Amino acid sequence: MTFKELGIAAPILKALEAQGYENPTPIQEQAIPILLKGKDLLGVAQTGTGKTAAFGIPILHHIYQNNSGLGKRKIKALVVTPTRELAIQIGDSFTAYGKFTGIKNTVIFGGVKQGKQTDELRKGVEILVATPGRLLDLMNQGFVSLRDLEFVVLDEADQMLDMGFIHDVKKIIAKLPPKRQSLFFSATMPKTIVELSQKILGDFEQVTIKPQQATAEKVEQGIYFVAKGDKVKLLVHLIEEKQTKAVLVFSRTKHGANKIVKLLDKAEINAAAIHGNKSQTARQNALNDFKDGKLTVLVATDIAARGIDIDELSLVVNYDLPNVPETYVHRIGRTGRADASGVALSFCDGEERPYLKDIQKLIKQTIPVITDHPYVDDGSRKNEPDADERPPRQNNRPKNQNNRNPRSKNRNRNPRN
Repeated sequence: MTFKELGIAAPILKALEAQGYENPTPIQEQAIPILLKGKDLLGVAQTGTGKTAAFGIPILHHIYQNNSGLGKRKIKALVVTPTRELAIQIGDSFTAYGKFTGIKNTVIFGGVKQGKQTDELRKGVEILVATPGRLLDLMNQGFVSLRDLEFVVLDEADQMLDMGFIHDVKKIIAKLPPKRQSLFFSATMPKTIVELSQKILGDFEQVTIKPQQATAEKVEQGIYFVAKGDKVKLLVHLIEEKQTKAVLVFSRTKHGANKIVKLLDKAEINAAAIHGNKSQTARQNALNDFKDGKLTVLVATDIAARGIDIDELSLVVNYDLPNVPETYVHRIGRTGRADASGVALSFCDGEERPYLKDIQKLIKQTIPVITDHPYVDDGSRKNEPDADERPPRQNNRPKNQNNRNPRSKNRNRNPRN
């Protein structure tokens, strides 16, 4: 099937052709006809399957077909998404797909001054892409009105809940006009997500792109058993051995991401970190440098990585295995995008082996173990901390004085966007 066969408005087809798009991905092929008919949609799909185009194209089509061109532009479509990076990426996609339609969109998110964003809103836009916190702030200030809204999209719903946005999302839903077309996308469907979808969707159809189908066939996976203290040495070894120009490395925590960058810098490897504690400018600069080839390694936490969309990314490294198996699917989905292939390698220390078991159960695969490397862990050092985390020797000190475990537990709470 081609996009031409879907009955999309000519200006949008022209833009898709300019982008080199000819054949829709599975989620696009299934979702676009449903949305063109005006039905609500529940989409279960991970990032990287093409879902932005799956909802963006029909929304642009409807607005273009119904646009009278008279009066001030009013917000007709709202897309709510959890992170700044993902919001920017979705906004860029609407700009690209709607290039020849005359439809305007803008993006609002926290972490920056609101002046430029409110200026764009005053000029008028038909499509608004927003993170929950900033959206509510500007609604309360009177800069955003949902009175004329016809389309609403909740994207990455499971991640919004993980980030603590459930109350904000419920407040936004309460402000939506009753007559609208609603689209709900989530990579996973736990009970809380099912309940939330029921609050926003009316008579809906469902499209499911299973994670294991999206990752297993295209991404070459491998696992390295390595002591925690040797992880950075193994990372340096892999970067030098594979001579890869772009490596995305996942850290479980913000502190861990900063530390990896510091250790790579000592090895004279150009790296930067993106996470919630970084300013929006710093995050965007690091991402742009990575895309432009100025950085060899980008170290990211899971929240920050949701907006990373790099076609040529060939290697993802899980420096820390995630304790939520679905997160593994999201991570390796950063490579092998669309029709491309990719490689995802994971480090597993002794404490992370239960996480590996859960991941393999979810993806219904046994990830191949790679033993051809100089830091193979025999299991005897599974609880050994990294070298610069080891506490000084405390000779002749009472057991209960200053003998706390130097490794902090993961208490990372992601800030509101």
